[in-house]
Amino acid sequence: QVQLVESGGGSVQSGGSLRLSCTVSGYTSANVHVGWFRQPPGKEREGVAAIGPGVGNIYYLRSVRGRFYISQDNAKNTVYLQMFSLQPEDTAMYYCAAGPATPPGLPQQTKLNPESFTYFGRGTQVTVSS
Repeated sequence: QVQLVESGGGSVQSGGSLRLSCTVSGYTSANVHVGWFRQPPGKEREGVAAIGPGVGNIYYLRSVRGRFYISQDNAKNTVYLQMFSLQPEDTAMYYCAAGPATPPGLPQQTKLNPESFTYFGRGTQVTVSS
């Protein structure tokens, strides 16, 4: 059974930083991509960042590019989302997701589409105050 457990959320002031962690268990294939999504109150879920197998297979939502960084530690089965310069508009529930890696060359919209992922965690709350 695949499980994803997020941690690292919290409350910070504008300009602050947080690092989210997602530990994946039960996934037996190495051909997997992992993504971070967020859902602000009353809004739809959106893809924030995703990482897949191979070099350079990383994608970011335009509004977080240069502030958020996704990375993985395969030995720990953990994917991280380092977030810098947090703003109130980053406030949301953040979810980790995993699924079979999508083929290379697909547009970023597909790479960050929730429908490209099979498993989701329960989320961790990030709140940024001004």
